[in-house]
Amino acid sequence: MLSQLTIALMRLSGHLPLPWLRAMGVVLGWVLYATVASRRRVVLTNLGLCFGQLTLPQRKKLSRQVFVHFAQAWLDRGWLWHGAPELVRKRLVLTGSTQELIGSDPVVIFSPHFVGLDAGWTALTQQLPRQFTTIYTDQANKVMDAWILKGRQRFGKVQLFGRADGVMTIVASMRRGVALYLLPDMNFGPHESLFVPFYGVSAATVPSLSRFARLGRAKVVPVVTRMTAHGYEIEVKPSWTDFPTLDPFADTALMNQRLQSYIDAMPGQYYWVHKRFKDRPPGQSPVY
Repeated sequence: MLSQLTIALMRLSGHLPLPWLRAMGVVLGWVLYATVASRRRVVLTNLGLCFGQLTLPQRKKLSRQVFVHFAQAWLDRGWLWHGAPELVRKRLVLTGSTQELIGSDPVVIFSPHFVGLDAGWTALTQQLPRQFTTIYTDQANKVMDAWILKGRQRFGKVQLFGRADGVMTIVASMRRGVALYLLPDMNFGPHESLFVPFYGVSAATVPSLSRFARLGRAKVVPVVTRMTAHGYEIEVKPSWTDFPTLDPFADTALMNQRLQSYIDAMPGQYYWVHKRFKDRPPGQSPVY
């Protein structure tokens, strides 16, 4: 019942002026920061590990920004998934090397976990004339799961794979010209992960970007989504010319290194609520 009410409110919120929604997001973000102490500690721990040069008051200020942007992006799903198509197109501005995604050559889109990741996916599937696919993790709440699935399939001709579908099924679709929207920058557990530096801290990181690019004989194109006052800017960056190599460790470390440069430009919009350093190398103590 609560999930259905939440979805109904999101549908209604999709018709509100964007400044109203963003103001609501500020309030919701502050409430979450004040009340969800366990997740606040995760954010502050992550920022302490990655931005140790900042003072504690500076990290607390940044953590409040993280919660606000997280809440604003959540509310934005109302208009992303239920707003008029012309409104969605107006608020999602594609910039940069968009020609990298035109045609049918195999491509892996490296999309880091910024709060606007759903806005980035929506912009690509609505505005570019090619097929897209991504890997979807089922939600425990089946009502919310169905809503999210429907929202992410709103525009274009898309296919959502589950992790159980296997690597080669996804690679086969890539070789047919379907662009893979990949988000490999979270902690997905120690199985198949490599421990490589992320802001100087050893972090369990799946080498899937390198693997899919190599198996699919695909270029890697980063797409970074930034929340703005008017919606989102989705920047398509030039494809990486030196990726992949035959060394998955070097590739994955390079991915994290380049990811850091994207984060440094807007640290308050990264998904720091995630336990990025949950799994530790053998012999190292937990950080959370």
